[in-house]
Amino acid sequence: RYSLFYNHLKNIEESEGGLDKFTKSYKTFGVNQLADGGIYCKEWAPGAEAVFLAGDFNGWNPFSHPYKKLEYGKWELFIPPEDGQSPVPHGSKLKVVIRAQNGTLLYRISPWARYVVRDEDKVNYDWVHWNPPQSYIHKNPSPKRLKSLRIYESHVGIASPEGKVASYKNFTYNVLPRIKDLGYNCVQLMAIMEHAYYASFGYQVTSFFAASSRYGTPDDLKEMIDVAHSMGITVLLDVVHSHASKNSEDGLNQFDGTDSCFFHSGYRGTHQLWDSRLFDYANWEVLRFLLSNLRMWIEDYRFDGFRFDGVTSMLYHHHGIGTGFSGDYNEYFGLHVDEDALCYLMLANHMINTLHPECITIAEDVSGMPALCRPVAEGGGGFDYRLAMAIPDKWIQIIKELKDEDWNMGNIVHTLTNRRYEEKYIAYAESHDQALVGDKTLAFHLMDAEMYTNMSVLMPLTPVIDRGIQLHKMIRLITHALGGESYLNFMGNEFGHPEWLDFPRIGNNESYHYARRQFNLTEDDLLRYKFLNAFDRDMNKLEERFGWLASPQAYVSEKHEANKVIAFERAGLIFIFNFHPYQSYVDYRVVAFKYKILLDSDAGEYGGHQRLDHNTEYFSEEFPHNYRPNSIMV
Repeated sequence: RYSLFYNHLKNIEESEGGLDKFTKSYKTFGVNQLADGGIYCKEWAPGAEAVFLAGDFNGWNPFSHPYKKLEYGKWELFIPPEDGQSPVPHGSKLKVVIRAQNGTLLYRISPWARYVVRDEDKVNYDWVHWNPPQSYIHKNPSPKRLKSLRIYESHVGIASPEGKVASYKNFTYNVLPRIKDLGYNCVQLMAIMEHAYYASFGYQVTSFFAASSRYGTPDDLKEMIDVAHSMGITVLLDVVHSHASKNSEDGLNQFDGTDSCFFHSGYRGTHQLWDSRLFDYANWEVLRFLLSNLRMWIEDYRFDGFRFDGVTSMLYHHHGIGTGFSGDYNEYFGLHVDEDALCYLMLANHMINTLHPECITIAEDVSGMPALCRPVAEGGGGFDYRLAMAIPDKWIQIIKELKDEDWNMGNIVHTLTNRRYEEKYIAYAESHDQALVGDKTLAFHLMDAEMYTNMSVLMPLTPVIDRGIQLHKMIRLITHALGGESYLNFMGNEFGHPEWLDFPRIGNNESYHYARRQFNLTEDDLLRYKFLNAFDRDMNKLEERFGWLASPQAYVSEKHEANKVIAFERAGLIFIFNFHPYQSYVDYRVVAFKYKILLDSDAGEYGGHQRLDHNTEYFSEEFPHNYRPNSIMV
C-alpha cells in the first residue's frame, strides 16, 4: 500500500510539478475569472467529440464558443474581456455543451461549478456563474488544533423549530451561540456539498464544489464559518467522496456521454444499495478532482478539516454489503481490499497534513481497518480520528433487548474501551443515524409515548420518565468519559429531542414537520428537557476544565455485575456509575484518594432526586481495594 502511495506521489511530482500545483486545479478547471477581466475555462471530458460553452452571455448559442482539445481528454477555452469587463457577468446561467460520440448534444453542469440553484418551478438545478464584485473577506483566524474535540454534528436546513429549510444566517446567529454555550468546541456540518434531493441528508452529492444554495449563498456560508472561528469553534465538513448521485442533468454521471467518466464503468461503477455511482480512484483526473475538492473547501471556505463519509464502502470491493467484521486480519488484507481507494485516502490525508497541518480528518469506518488512524509515513491511512461506531449500536441493543437487571457491566466496559492502541476514536451514544425515520433516538427508546404527555414539571414524575431522564444522562457521561479521545453529539439529542427525523418526501406528503429541531423545548421552564440540556452543558464544561478526552485511556477499577456498578479513573477524576435499577448503596468502597463531587446526575438542576451532599469532602484510607492501595467509602 505504501509503495502504491509513494509511486502516485512520485508521479505527481514528476508530471504535475508537485502536490501543491496538482491540487490547486480548482483554480483553473471550470469557469474562472482572470485578472484582466477575461474568462478561462477548462474541462476533462475524455469521451466527448467536441465541447462548447453556452449561457446567458451568448444567447444560449451552443456552438459560438468551442473549446480547444488538449491531450489526455482535456479541453480549454479563453474568452477575452469586453472593454475591460468580464464577458460572463456574475449571476448569469451557464452550461457545458458536450457533443457525445453518437452526435447527441448534452447540456451539462461543469463538475467544477461553484454555485448551482434550482428555481421553484423546475426539477433540475441550474449552474450560475458566481463572481460577485466583492467576495466575503474572512476576519478571524482559524482556531488552533484542539486536543479535546467535543463535536456538535449539525444540519443547517433543520436547525430551526420552524417547518422549513433553515438558512446559513439562522445557523450563524441562532445556533452557533447555542453550541458555544453547550460547551462544544467543534461543529461538524452535514449536507453542505450540493445535493439535488434534500431527503438524501446530503449523501447523494450532485455538485462537489458548490455549497448548497437552498440555505443561502457561498458568502453566507463563509460568514457562518468566520463567526464560528470568532467563537473559537472549529468547523468540519462532512465530505462525501465515497460515491456520487446518479443524476446526469445536474450531476457528474455521464458528464461526457459515457458511463466511465469519473466512475468505473459497468457493474463495478454502481453501488447496489445506495443506487449511486462509484469513483475510479485509479484514474489520474479523478484524483485531481477529489484532492482539489478538499483543498478548495479548506482554502476558499476555511473549513478546518473533514469527516470522510462511507469509508468502509471505499475500502473494500464488497463495500461492506452483507459482510461482518470480527477483527480477524484476513478481513483487512487481501484481494477484496480496494487498494486504489485506500491509496486515495492516504494521498488525501498526506496532502492535508502537508499543506494544512492544522486540519483534522475523521474516518467513518465500521470495519476497524488496522492503522487507518496512524500516519501515512508508517504505512497507515493518515486519519486523525475514527468513529467508534460499535458504541451507539451497543446502547440501542441493550435498551431494546435487555431488562435493566440484566445489563452486563463487563460488556458495556468492553465496548467502550475496545479500541486499537494509539488510534484515536470519537465516542458517541447516538448520531444522526439513530434519529432518522425508522429508528428511534435514545430518549425515544427510553421514554417513547410518555414524552408527549409527561415531560411537564407540572405532571407527576412517572417511573418511565424518571428512568429515561436518569439513564439518558448516565449513558452520555460514561460514553463521553470512557469511550474515546473525542466526543460527538447530533444536534438536539443533547436534550432528548422527541420523535424522529424525516425529510419532506412523497411518502410524508412533502411535510417539514419532522425536518426541524425544536430548540424551544429547552427554553420552556415547565418542561423537563431543560434538565438534560443543563447536564450536557455541564458535562462538556467539566471536560473542558479537566481534559479527559486528551488523557490516556481510563483505568477501570470496578465492573461489578451484581451491584451494577462501574468505576474508573481518568484525568485525575473518579467516575462512579450505579446502573442498578432499584438498589442504592451506603458506604460503598471505591478506589480513590481525595474526593469531592464535581458532577452529579442526581442533582436537582438535572432533574435528579438530590440524594447526595455536594459540600462533603471524602478522604481516603490505606485500605487496599481493586489492586489500589487507597480507597474511600461513598
